[in-house]
Formats: sequence, C-alpha cells, structure tokens
Amino acid sequence: MIRVRFAPSPTGYLHVGGARTALFNYLFAKHYGGKLVLRIEDTDVSRSTKEFEEQLMESLLWLGITWDEGPDVGGSFGPYRQSERGEVYSEMVFDLLKRGLAYNVYAYPEDIEALHDEMLSKGKAPHYSQEMLEVFNSPERVSEFEAKGLNPVVFFNMPRKEYRLPDKIKGEVVFKEGAIGDFVIMRSNGQPIYNFAVVADDISMEISHVLRGDDHLSNTLRQLALYEAFGAPIPSFAHLSMILGPDGKKLSKRHGDTSVEQFREKGFLPESFFNFLTLLGWSHPDGKEILRHEEIIESFSIERVNTSAAIFDETKARWMNGVYIRECDVDRITDLTIPFIVRAGLMSSEEVIANRKWLRRAIDSVRKGVETLLEVPEKMHLYFEEPEISTFNPSSDIDRGIYRALEAFKDRIEYLDAWNNDEIVGTIRAVLNEFKPDRKGFYMSLRHILTAADEGPELVDVIFLLGRNKTLNRLQQALRFV
Repeated sequence: MIRVRFAPSPTGYLHVGGARTALFNYLFAKHYGGKLVLRIEDTDVSRSTKEFEEQLMESLLWLGITWDEGPDVGGSFGPYRQSERGEVYSEMVFDLLKRGLAYNVYAYPEDIEALHDEMLSKGKAPHYSQEMLEVFNSPERVSEFEAKGLNPVVFFNMPRKEYRLPDKIKGEVVFKEGAIGDFVIMRSNGQPIYNFAVVADDISMEISHVLRGDDHLSNTLRQLALYEAFGAPIPSFAHLSMILGPDGKKLSKRHGDTSVEQFREKGFLPESFFNFLTLLGWSHPDGKEILRHEEIIESFSIERVNTSAAIFDETKARWMNGVYIRECDVDRITDLTIPFIVRAGLMSSEEVIANRKWLRRAIDSVRKGVETLLEVPEKMHLYFEEPEISTFNPSSDIDRGIYRALEAFKDRIEYLDAWNNDEIVGTIRAVLNEFKPDRKGFYMSLRHILTAADEGPELVDVIFLLGRNKTLNRLQQALRFV
C-alpha cells in the first residue's frame, strides 16, 4: 500500500510551496490508489497555533486536496499531531539508548552553544561526539541535574560511514563519511528534534514514499541513519525542486503574495490554482496546460517531475484563472463572486438576494474581460455609476447621421413594449436601416455614451442591464450637448 504524508507546521498561512508539496502527494496517492496522511508538526509550541492549523486545513480543502487520515478524520496510525505523540517519541528514544545507539549528555543549552563556537573558532566543523561525555557527564553534573529535576540532552551516535540515497527525482545522492557528527534527537525538556520526530512518525505511520521540497535534502542524511538504527524500511524519497520568483531567486514575500489564502482573497478559483500549482515542476505528456482535476490525477507521475526549479509566474496564473472564469458555470461564478460584490459596496447582501437574476446576467456580461473575481466589481461599476458624459463632445465626434440615429434610438426605446434583448436588438437594426449612419461610429458612440469607455461587455447586455431609465438618462445627458 502506497502511503504518503503532508506534514505542515501550523505557524503561518499555507505557502504556495507547501501547497505544491501537498498537491503532488495528493496526486501521487490518488494516481496509485494509495493513502494521503495529514500530519501536523506542532512541536514548536511558541509559534504553533490552533488557528493556523485550521487555516491550513481550510486552504487545502479549498484547493480540492483531501486526506485519508489526519487529526480531523482520524485513522489507525494516530495521533496525527506531533504534540500528542510524546509517548511514541519517548519509547523510541529509550530503545536507542538501551541499544547504545544514543547517549545522554548532561549539558545546559549554553554549554552546547559554547562548544559549538569553540570548534568554529579553531577552524573545525562543529561535529559533536562522545568526547562530550568526559566534559559534561561528571558525577557532580549528573547529581546537579537530578537535584534540579532536569533531564539530559539525548544525542544520536552517528555512524561514520557513507550513505547513498536513490532519489526518484534527483537521482543517486551520496552523503560522504564524516559529513556530520553526532546530533541531538531529544531536548532536555522532552521535546524531540525535527529529524528524529519525522523518522519516528514515518516509521510508526508506515509511510512508503516521501515527496517533499529539496530544501529538506540536507536533513536526509540524519534521517537515513535513524531509519537504519531502527531497522526500518527506508521510504522512497522524491525531493521536489524549489519554486523561484521571476527574478530567479527563492520565492518569498518580496515577490508579492505567496500564500494560498492571499490568492483566494484575490479571486482565484480553486480548480484554476490547483491546475497552476500542478504545472510548477510537472508537465502533461501532451504538453496541455488547461487540465481538469481527474485528468491531472490520471496523468500524474514522478517521472514527469522536472529536476530544474519552477518559476512562479503570477501573470500566467492570472491568465489561467481567466480561462477558468470564462468557462465556469454562470450560477457557480455568481455564487463565488457575490462576496466580492458585497465587499466592494456595490450591493448589500439583501440586494444580492432580491436581484439575483439581474446580478447573474451582469456578472456573466463582464467575466470575459477579467482574470480574477476581484476584478468583477470593478468591471460592474458601469452599471452603478453615471459616466462622466461631459468629457464626451458629440458635436465634434459624431456626424449628423450618427446623431440622428442616436436620437431616434433614444426616442424609440422609451416606448418599447418589453425590455429584452430581442426588442433592443430590433430597435438598433431598425434605426441603422432607416438612418444609415456609419455603423462603427454609431456603436462606438452609443457605447461611449452609456459607459464612457471604448470597450466592454456586449452592447445589448449593457443596455438591458442598465435598464430603460438609466439608458434614457445617459442618452439625454450626452445628446443635449450637440
């Protein structure tokens, strides 16, 4: 059984890099019929919060990423929060101590820091070893710790040997003998160090594959040694290349928005962002870019994950989002856009409910020209705000034929029996056939009068959505200057 995990720390919003990692694990599990485990790495108690944990889950679910086991849904391998797994870690540390693969050091944090600085000052790599026992484990120091109720620091006895990792993306990675020294696996406060907790969790949760960012590659040597010490099977590793900003540097806040929540608030559709994140390091066999959820799952494989870094191009993300907005069901896009309409102050929640049919058509009329839902209210201002007609001078910009046709159009729509597309289009055609103005000039002039813009939604939609009174008022205001 393929079992993968996504293990975020609840210390902030879900970064797009973390979201990409979660997504690739999800796709890998779905493609092969495996299980995705959500594990919360919350041992950093000073920065981890329940609010961020909930936000992480909400962002994942918004993207369409679900998990088979986790703190909210349970499972046979829980608990799924590291803060609740203290007993597991203590037992596994004790096992290493009992077998002589780890050892206690009765040192204060400042002792370890001083030793670290001393080795650096002598031009040595800060490699710890059991030589510390002679310095810190005197009978007096042991008694001092016991009298104060303090626990020793636990170090892992790092084997002096070469390790090789057959990475599914990077190829074979070699860690030379002596690359690192002994390392801490448990602090004196009983908290496990990251590298130990990760291995303990992956072993006890029977994780078969580890897909993660290549910023974790440096941790792998310590983890390989720990897997070996426990006699556990080593998962298949696949280290994903990092995501860079347009300037070729590691994606960070200085590049702009970097959290999933920020893109959600800007009006990105979840299926669009799902599609976009998938292409950050992976490509479809046929080179397709607009891919539906099931199509991505069916086509996904580690073999098609690039070894080179991915570039986070928000311009492309916006273009892709625009495609999804245009293709989305109009009722769904209306539901998704309503919060942005209310937030922009164009309509109240009550007005939205009362005018749902009109709003649905208004949103549909402008969505062809937007890339995010945040832009929809901006495009819809033309239906709510009077254009600055005084900036338009018909006497110099419209010839007499166009003016007569506009006047006739104004007069005739005032008395239309019904206000609908057919009646509006029929009136325009009748006026054009009767007065024979320059058609392009007529349409451009009519659009400019009604919207103060040279382009926008279909003209018949603008007229219908403005309604009879607003359309007449804007025509009267503009044509009185002639």
